[in-house]
Amino acid sequence: MTSSTVLSADTPVQDANGAAATMAALGRQARQAARLMRNASGHAKANALRSMAQRLQSQRQYLQAENARDLLAARENGLEAALLDRLTLSDKALDTMATGLLQIADMPDPVGSTTASGLRPNGMRVAQMRVPLGVIGIIYESRPNVTIDAAALCLKSGNATILRGGSEAFHSNVALGTIISQGLADAGLPAHAVQVVGTTDRAAVGEMITLTDYIDVIVPRGGKGLIARLSAEAKVPLLKHLDGNCHLYVDQYADLDKAHDIAVNAKTYRYGICGAMETLLVHAHVAASLLPRLGATLADKGVELRGCERTCAILPQALPATEPDWETEFLAPILAIRIVDSLDQAIDHIARYSSEHTESIVTENLEAATRFQLEVDSSSVYVNLPTCFADGFEYGLGAEIGISTNRLHARGPVGLEGLTTLKWILSGNGQLRGQG
Repeated sequence: MTSSTVLSADTPVQDANGAAATMAALGRQARQAARLMRNASGHAKANALRSMAQRLQSQRQYLQAENARDLLAARENGLEAALLDRLTLSDKALDTMATGLLQIADMPDPVGSTTASGLRPNGMRVAQMRVPLGVIGIIYESRPNVTIDAAALCLKSGNATILRGGSEAFHSNVALGTIISQGLADAGLPAHAVQVVGTTDRAAVGEMITLTDYIDVIVPRGGKGLIARLSAEAKVPLLKHLDGNCHLYVDQYADLDKAHDIAVNAKTYRYGICGAMETLLVHAHVAASLLPRLGATLADKGVELRGCERTCAILPQALPATEPDWETEFLAPILAIRIVDSLDQAIDHIARYSSEHTESIVTENLEAATRFQLEVDSSSVYVNLPTCFADGFEYGLGAEIGISTNRLHARGPVGLEGLTTLKWILSGNGQLRGQG
């Protein structure tokens, strides 16, 4: 491992001036690497990813020992169970990361692909070519798997990247940075194509989001506090991965057995993912039939229910919901439930409280399904599916850099294509403007 790829934890940034110099150095190195990465072969990029996958497996003991240091500190600091789950590099998590690396390695390389060319009247050929964005900065919280996923996607799409993980995962991220550095070296790719910021100093983030000379886009992954801070302070454009206040609406025309199973899966598949259902909306015509059975199943799984007045009348075990409950991404075994009188009320509720991440309707009525998918303005809108399908693997994209709630450039799970852009390429034979 080279010190230029992962900054030493023994030399943390001490002040704003130190942070500025450190991040500027990383930025310059990333910009130089990005120029080389534009010409990197698909074979070399795939080899780097395969090497990283192999090293994740062969160095498992080392990675989990470093992860244990983070977990111990997190427990001592009272980190919530859902965040501890995200932080843990279990055998399953490492296997999933390695599988993701291999899947991305085998995916078609998007760089250099072109659209069909059009022929202009003067004989010029006009087309577009897919090219890397350049240098991508990733700022994320307590999910060390993002270190591997982000590095892999940026690498495959020909970008250089600077990764700044959360302090909770510091030792895990530095260890994963070692794996990445070794994979780059194995494939003969630039050492600075992926750089892990090896400091927990918050000043580094403040500097990173202003490096317009070196960083082309910032992808923040975290809670509302992080997103709000970066949105207010960033000079580099953001590709925002906002929180997942996801909704499931059970329509009056729903198959209630299907609705029960979908709702349970949407909430309990994993509490700590951004696609977990946080609010259940139920049409009044089916509430009395669905909610007692569903409430019992969720209670058996330890889910706390918070309901509107009508919900509490059907489910005595439910606590009265407050206004903040409709706005909250719980990331925990807590579910808010509201009974509505129409599809319009359900859509209105989602429009008011949703983070525009993922919403779903359970219905056997084609008109209701069509209206829901047309009128609900979130990055992913489902019919008869649990919201927990919001994941790049499930969309066939492989690992994802995040789920964008932006309206421009990329929206929803952002995979390889979302990390590229298009440039126009024109070819001629000496044509001059104004002639012919």
